[in-house]
Amino acid sequence: MEKDCGAWINLLSHKVKARLDAAFQDLGITGVQSWIICYILKHYPDGPVFQRDIESAFGLSRSTATGILQLLERNGIILKEGVANDARLKSLIPTQRAVELDASVHACLTETDRQLTKGLSDGQVILFREMAAQMLRNLEDWDREACGCTAGPAPDTPLQQKGRQTAETKKEECHQ
Repeated sequence: MEKDCGAWINLLSHKVKARLDAAFQDLGITGVQSWIICYILKHYPDGPVFQRDIESAFGLSRSTATGILQLLERNGIILKEGVANDARLKSLIPTQRAVELDASVHACLTETDRQLTKGLSDGQVILFREMAAQMLRNLEDWDREACGCTAGPAPDTPLQQKGRQTAETKKEECHQ
C-alpha cells in the first residue's frame, strides 16, 4: 500500500527529529529546542518574545511550550523577565549561552534543510512549501470545524471517532 500524505509527513518528521536530536546531543539541546532558540534570537531584537509567540510559531500546546522553556531556562539558555505593565507576562530573553549556540545550531539546521532538499529544484522546494502551508491551513480549518467554531465536521470523521467528545468539550479545547 502506498503511503498517504500524512504518513509521509510523519515519516519525515520523525527522521528529522531523530537526526537533529543526535546532532545536538553534544550541545545539550534537542532539535525542537534548537528551533526555539533560533526563533528567540531572531525575534528578540525587534521586541519582547513571549511564550504565546513560541506556542503560535511552532503549533505547541501551552503545557508543551512551558516544559521546553523551563528546560531552556534551567540550562541557562534563556531568562524569563517580568513585564512592567502585566505581571502575568514573562519576556523570553536569550542568554550569552544562546548566542554561543547560535552558529552551531544555524549551521546544523541549514545542513539538515540542504540534505532534505538535495535533488530538488528551487521550484520544487517552493512548491513543497506552498503545499505544506496549504495542508497546514486545511488542518487548522478542520480543527476549527471540529471545535464547533464553524459548521462542524462531516459525520464519522476521524476527529469525531476519536473519543466521541461533546461539542462543549471540543469548544473548550479549541479556545484554550
